[in-house]
Amino acid sequence: MVTGAAGSIGSELCRQIAQRSPGRLILFEIAESPLFYLEMEMRNAFPGLELVPVIGDVRDPGRIEEIVRAHRPAIIFHAAAYKHVPMMEIHPVEAVKTNVLGTRVVAEAAARFGVDRFVLVSTDKAVRPANVMGATKRLAELVIHNLGNREGPTVFVAVRFGNVLGSVGSVIPIFRRQLSTTGKLTVTHAEASRYFMLIGEAAGLILQAGAMGEGGEVFVLDMGEPVKIVDLAKNLIRLSGKVLGVDAEIVFTGLRPGEKLHEELIVEGEDVSGTTHPKVMKLIGNEKMPPSWAKELEELIVCAIAGEHAGVVEKLDALVKGYRPMYEFHGDPEATWDLAPDLTLRSPPSKSVH
Repeated sequence: MVTGAAGSIGSELCRQIAQRSPGRLILFEIAESPLFYLEMEMRNAFPGLELVPVIGDVRDPGRIEEIVRAHRPAIIFHAAAYKHVPMMEIHPVEAVKTNVLGTRVVAEAAARFGVDRFVLVSTDKAVRPANVMGATKRLAELVIHNLGNREGPTVFVAVRFGNVLGSVGSVIPIFRRQLSTTGKLTVTHAEASRYFMLIGEAAGLILQAGAMGEGGEVFVLDMGEPVKIVDLAKNLIRLSGKVLGVDAEIVFTGLRPGEKLHEELIVEGEDVSGTTHPKVMKLIGNEKMPPSWAKELEELIVCAIAGEHAGVVEKLDALVKGYRPMYEFHGDPEATWDLAPDLTLRSPPSKSVH
């Protein structure tokens, strides 16, 4: 079973799983049209595979229990998540409900019905998170780490990696669209860098890491060296046969809410050890949770269900080591966020590079 099955990572996981001839593949997805097209593609490419497309929400315990109880999957790959950093900065309640509550709902169903393995797809933004999205994904890691320490047959692991080239909403498709329309490629900061990996490689390594986990681990994929976003923009312009300053320009817009200049793959105090795969590492010294953690997590989820935006951000701040809200919220769900009084967004004014 793959949650978020029609997303960039979820759909590639489905393709690679299908190549390994599973007895049945459950495509669990909330978005109707993407699931429709994924099912068409999969039935055409794998006509002998038993496919079960399912519309559902990972935040709905009844629906998740219904599907897991009916199909008893051996393995669940949990790829369903909200991932866009600036969007989640202004929708922290939804980020918690999907990324934290949704993870807990699916993981607890996996434990209850004896699923062999549960693999969480995580992100480098969970490391020393500077934003709501990263903080919620760090909590998702801790949710399954906590479940992994319980008695029971289910093995819980998380796989953490950086950006995927060409995924929906990622920088390359955005640059291509900008290049074909305005000719102005927007980059947040001249020094901003990110880890990148091809989508097929990322999905393959998620399968590898998921298979080797023994319970409670966070695996980190070797992403190579980080790449400057401005260099990606320059290379795309060149490879498209255009000339910087003639056919295209790069415009620096400033860091957006919650964005870092540079991402990391390891939290301070963590270390990594090698595994049997050269591009998959295992974290050592994962964060220990205090006795009050479960109660505080429940309070966060209750706040999110109640739609208490300010309370959600406050409790994320208390729960997630290293996270500090960049913006203050004043209670109106339609209002904008204000910069916290002792924080500033350090980014250059908008300018162009020719």
